[in-house]
Order: sequence, then C-alpha cells, then structure tokens
Amino acid sequence: MLDPKRIRHEEESIRQGLLNRYFGVDLLETFKIKDKAWRNALQELEQLKHQQHEQTPKGKPSEEILSKLKELSETIKEKQAIVNALELEVEEVALYLPNIPDISVPLGKSDMDNQVIYEWGDLPHFTFSPKSHDEIGESLNIFNFEKASQLSGSRFSLSMGLGAKLERCLGQFMLESHSEKGYVEVAPPVLVNSQSLRGTGQLPKFSDDLFKLESSDFWLSPTSEVQLTNVYANSILTIEALPIKLTAFTQNFRKEAGSYGKDMKGLIRLHQFPKVELVQFVHPDHSFQALEELCGHAEFILKALNLPYRKVLLCSGDMGFSSAKTYDLEVWMPSQGKYREISSCSNFLDFQARRAMIRFKFEGKPYFVHTLNGSGLAVGRTVAAILENYQQPNGKVLIPDVLKPYMGVDSIG
Repeated sequence: MLDPKRIRHEEESIRQGLLNRYFGVDLLETFKIKDKAWRNALQELEQLKHQQHEQTPKGKPSEEILSKLKELSETIKEKQAIVNALELEVEEVALYLPNIPDISVPLGKSDMDNQVIYEWGDLPHFTFSPKSHDEIGESLNIFNFEKASQLSGSRFSLSMGLGAKLERCLGQFMLESHSEKGYVEVAPPVLVNSQSLRGTGQLPKFSDDLFKLESSDFWLSPTSEVQLTNVYANSILTIEALPIKLTAFTQNFRKEAGSYGKDMKGLIRLHQFPKVELVQFVHPDHSFQALEELCGHAEFILKALNLPYRKVLLCSGDMGFSSAKTYDLEVWMPSQGKYREISSCSNFLDFQARRAMIRFKFEGKPYFVHTLNGSGLAVGRTVAAILENYQQPNGKVLIPDVLKPYMGVDSIG
C-alpha cells in the first residue's frame, strides 16, 4: 500500500507514476475525495473532544452541565463511528492502488518494451529438430498429462519415475544452494487466509486468479511469497535482525485465466506447480542492492545447471501490481526458439510492509522494512528447460552435472 502522506504531498509524482503504469488516475481522484472527507471528519471529532475537555468542570457538575456533557458524549460517539467508517473507505481504495515504478524502471506499455540487460550461456545446437518438453516427457514415460486430466482436469501434470525424482531433486538442490547463501528454509502451510493475501497484494484486486475454499476464509496459496512475507506480519523487528532471508519449496495454485496457445500444453502454465521461493526483509537503504543480490541467487541456479538465460528489466507497464522494480530471468526453450520466464525478482519497497504491518525499530521509532521476493526457481519450468536443452538424438536426456549426485543416474531414457 502506498503511504497516504506521500499521496497527499506528492500527488503529481504519484499521478505520473500511475500513468506510467497505464493504470489511470480515477482511483487516485476517489482516494483524494474520501481522504479529504475522513480528515475533515477527524478534525471535527478532535474539536468536539477539545470542547468536551473544556466543558468538564473540576468540581461537582450541575444537572444542566451533566445533561450537556452527556449530549456531547453521544455526539462524539456518533462522529467517531463516522470517522472509523470513512477511514475504512480510504483504506479500501488505497488497497487497489498499485506501487509506483522506481525512477530506474524504463517506460513502456508491454513486454515488447522490456530491456534485456544481458544474455548468459551458449545456445544448444542440434543436428535434429528439437522436441518440446511435453513430447520428450511423454515419450520417456516420465509425464502423463492424460492421467492428470482424468484425475483433476486440464492444466495439471502427473510426473512419474525419474520425472518425479528430477522435480524433487531440483527442489532439494535449490533449497540447499539458497541455504548456503543465508536463507532460512521454511515449510509453510499451503492454505492461507484473506489477510495474508492482502498483505502481499494478491487481494483484493486479483481474487479471480485464486482458488478459494467454499464456505471458509481459506485460499490455496498462489505463491509462497504470501506465507514467507506474512511470517513477520504485525511484527516490529530489531534493526540488528535485518536482513532476514527465507526460502521454501511449495506447491502453488493459480487459475491462469487468459493464457493460451503453446502454454496450454506441458509444464509452463498449470493450475498447480512447484516452486522454490526467495523472500528478503531489508533496511530501506539497502533494498535495491538486495534486489541485485537476490536476482543473482536465482541466476546461480541457472548457471549451475548450465541453462542459457537472459536477464530482463521490466518496463513500467509490464510490472506486477506490488512491485517498484522487477527483473525477469528467462530461460532458453529450443522447441519454441525463444526465452521464457523462469523467475521474477522484485523490490516492493515498503508497499507490502505497510499492508502487512512489518516494521523495525531504530532509535526507539518504528519504520517499515522493505520486502523483496523472487523465484529461485520455478521447478516445473526448470524441468522443462532441462529436457529441451539436454535432449539427445537417440531420445535420451542428459542430467546436468550438478544434479547427478542427487539423481544417481547420468541420463533419462
């Protein structure tokens, strides 16, 4: 959530930031109207309380004074209810306002305007036409999308044998790598409540892309960013505790409405998908440095697996709702002849911390931390990238060297 004081005192920069996101400013105007009404009502309430204080006698009051004080007390109670209601209205509007892009974010409307920072690794050269990962997986009998569809419907996968093992080993390798870099491993629940989703920005705006359990306040988590960030919701940390780094390997759930084409097949866009998540809580002065570090931790996995990728800085119109700056890491997919997103690393500044009330204390005063998160990595997409980049003419798939001790085999097939 944006700082209301910033909205009031930096209205033009907030307006321009929203326009840079192609978000529009209607909601900003609504916020201004409701915020003014709330502040006016609050001022009237304070005046009434001051009046009550001034009229309260030091000695024994007369019946007439008692009657007036009682009437004034009722008026104050009614005005307090109005102030509380208006404050909730202001907060509800603020929950729909996105974060403002950092000055270093390039202006643009879509992914066509994103900036490639650099490319890493040599693209594989094949003496044959490379197959897609879903074709490879089904021919090796390590995927069975038909059975998954019978069990749950479309956009689900069923991994078997060395396919299931590859997924598990990748998760273990990623967790161990990140733990060596100072992340604390967490095994969180996959059901989260509405308050947790509001804290990270998924609610109220993106409820249509989430799975909710009927007649409850439980939702299937769309990303363990939700659980990891909310570990410290409503907390005041010590400055000495920062930075805090958490990681988790979880199943995640999204409706993926609107995706189509090649994404309808394989492991790219599923309703349920495994992912290793990275979350950091840092001092506000260090969050952009931390973003480069966190992105580097995700890149370390791609380099260790020797998967060609590129680092992309997202433009203002392509960033997520809560982010102030985002890098995407895109891995090379030979069957498509292009790079596809495998990690998104973002700095949210104090946007999530305000919603979740995550603060630290410095010289006796509380300040909001800055939060960051990124995939380290999306495990299903990493499986897909390995199958495509390591496929052989005889139909086998080689195992990346770093995974051989985990897998116990040199190849699949």
